[in-house]
Amino acid sequence: MKMENKNAYNRRSFLKSSVIAGGGMMLSFSWFSSAKAAEKVAELNLAEQWSELAAYIKITPDNVIKILVPNPEFGQNVMTSLPMMVAEELDCDWKNVVVEMSTHDNVKYGPQFTGGSNSIRMYWKPLRNAGAAARQMLVEAAAQTWGVPASEITTKAGVLSHSSGKTAKYGEMAAKAATIAVPKDVKLKSPKDFSIVRNSKKNTEGEKVVTGKPLFGIDYKVDGMLIAMIQHPPAFGKKLKSFDATAAKKMSGIKDIFSFKLYDEGFEQAGFDTSTFNEMVAIVGNSTWEVMNARKKIVFQWENAPEVKNVINGWGGRKTEQISPAGLESSKSQMVKMQEMAKKPAKEIRKDGDPETAFKNAATVIERTYNAPFLAHNTMEPMNFFAHVQADKALVAGPLQAPGWMEPTLAKILNLPAEKIEIQMTRMGGGFGRRAYAQYVYEAARISQRVKAPVKLIYSREDDMNYGIYRPMYTATYRAALDANKNLIGFHVTGGGIPENPVHANRFPAGAVDNYLADGWEIPSNITIGAFRAPRSNFNAAAEQSFLDELAEAMGKDPIEMRLEMLKRAKEKPVGKNNEYDAARYIGVLELLKEKSGWGKPENAGKKRGVAAYFCHASYAGHVVDMVIRDGQPYVESVTSAVDCGVVVNPDAARNMVQGAVVDGIGNSFYGALTHKDGAAEQSNFHNYRMIRHNEAPKKIDVHFVENDIDPTGLGEPPFPPVFGAVANALFKTTGKRHYNQPFLAEQPKS
Repeated sequence: MKMENKNAYNRRSFLKSSVIAGGGMMLSFSWFSSAKAAEKVAELNLAEQWSELAAYIKITPDNVIKILVPNPEFGQNVMTSLPMMVAEELDCDWKNVVVEMSTHDNVKYGPQFTGGSNSIRMYWKPLRNAGAAARQMLVEAAAQTWGVPASEITTKAGVLSHSSGKTAKYGEMAAKAATIAVPKDVKLKSPKDFSIVRNSKKNTEGEKVVTGKPLFGIDYKVDGMLIAMIQHPPAFGKKLKSFDATAAKKMSGIKDIFSFKLYDEGFEQAGFDTSTFNEMVAIVGNSTWEVMNARKKIVFQWENAPEVKNVINGWGGRKTEQISPAGLESSKSQMVKMQEMAKKPAKEIRKDGDPETAFKNAATVIERTYNAPFLAHNTMEPMNFFAHVQADKALVAGPLQAPGWMEPTLAKILNLPAEKIEIQMTRMGGGFGRRAYAQYVYEAARISQRVKAPVKLIYSREDDMNYGIYRPMYTATYRAALDANKNLIGFHVTGGGIPENPVHANRFPAGAVDNYLADGWEIPSNITIGAFRAPRSNFNAAAEQSFLDELAEAMGKDPIEMRLEMLKRAKEKPVGKNNEYDAARYIGVLELLKEKSGWGKPENAGKKRGVAAYFCHASYAGHVVDMVIRDGQPYVESVTSAVDCGVVVNPDAARNMVQGAVVDGIGNSFYGALTHKDGAAEQSNFHNYRMIRHNEAPKKIDVHFVENDIDPTGLGEPPFPPVFGAVANALFKTTGKRHYNQPFLAEQPKS
């Protein structure tokens, strides 16, 4: 299988190739600014070049509408949902729409980033504006052709109509429409008039996925391509001393074995340039099997690494110093450090009222501590990337979440101008934050530059699990002060982590308690960490929602009713000025969840149920988990979910996303843990890193959405965090035991 680009164009060619060809229309527009009228460049073969042009609507004479998608796809279905938004305002027939993923162009479109549950939210208005502009141009073209006022022309399902009886398909007017200036101001549809958005559409790539079409980076292949793998140091805190590849170089199919540095001395990394090790050994050959076998024959010498200080050039040019301490870290010693740090005064993040006095005068103080280990991303598609670096240009291709973030660094390390680097995005077999960190892209490029050939870099599962970028290790202590009447008068959360503080100080229950304190701390580490589906929130929700259930029990209140009481207080008389959440939307999710789950109904009295709800990424999600014991083990039997993410663009896809988050959350809360001993990961593959299995998934996940006309907010991440808390609370109802340490069904190794 090949995914080749035989007709590459640079950005200058791209800007020239806003094309009308064969009587069709191609509309070029910026996602974040006004659209531009197309130019006639008849000499270009549009069919050959189309896959190279980003952010276009193309309408052919036979009424086929092609929409290119700017954002990388890793299963969240942006390849369907984003085009739906264009097609809605274009008022076309969805059956006539074809979709392709664009190449990257951060000069024109900014960071084509998939992550942070941003895709739908970020493009909601720009894409609709583009569709509406194209529709208005088609209407104007028909008005000029028929000699009638544009106001008298209507559109429906890709057909232009006039009261005189004249009709035309979009394709018939496309060429003329392309000569009309793109309108700056267009009127968008009211949500009540949507006919495509809010109506489920099948995944545009579903058939390709299930029939094994070459969509993924691992499928990418060009003639003359070599395979590369890397040997990193065997533990965090180690570095390369020397190696002997004499025997390996003699093996069949091996082209070269060499050491290299990812970043030159003094290089200022960007925020997502996180790298586990800077010096490593590359093994390059004809096939994956040959390279894997050759790697086993190399004799390596490693030594302890010193403390390393790197300058990180972050957002807005803000520079910070990042320290990677020396030493070989282990899970047991890490936990001891966290426990010791938790006893010390922490950095205050938010304070409302007088929490010290509230706790001093409390009749009852409830205090609980929650812990969670590192987690590996474990993308199903192994980490991989293709690079072909030549003296004056470079082509890189593969699965990545943030091409715009890595392009400047790639240009620097290759010493090439950005316009000479072409970035092609493939479908990702899982991302979850892992593919936002582009060191594997830079590694592939460095290797290709060295061997002067096209190269595909492949990580084994062990490579990524042992030398990966993980969800941080966290701890948090929650305290609540109750008066003699069991009223909540004070709340305190202090959190810390290796190497990141998990606390979101301005989220619920901030704003709902008169006396509130949030503080935190962090411990430096040489173990690399990064975003993991709903960063920090995935831990906070577990701890917070577990604690709120214990608090409700101590107050003698129903868990949902107690949350609703607190949120109504935050809605009617909020405390503080920086509360991130909308209490009314939060309440709406809990009320919908209560209704749909039958919470408190007599017929459900015998069920062992846990509830949790959480706000993150601008959306609100909650779950009721029903648990049973089978063969002595707890299983989640069914789940009811409620979500407020604003307008739901594609309902079936949205339900699937929530269902996936539920299964993912159950698996991680029950089993997920990555531990270290003397700097080395103790889990190396799925034989000892436990993932949820098919028979352990719920038999039913019933998903409901709050119906409103709010512009879409996030969905990929918000349903994930509250799963942890709901599972913990259901476990208590099922077993009578509270769980404070993740994973809930396994003791963390005491390394």
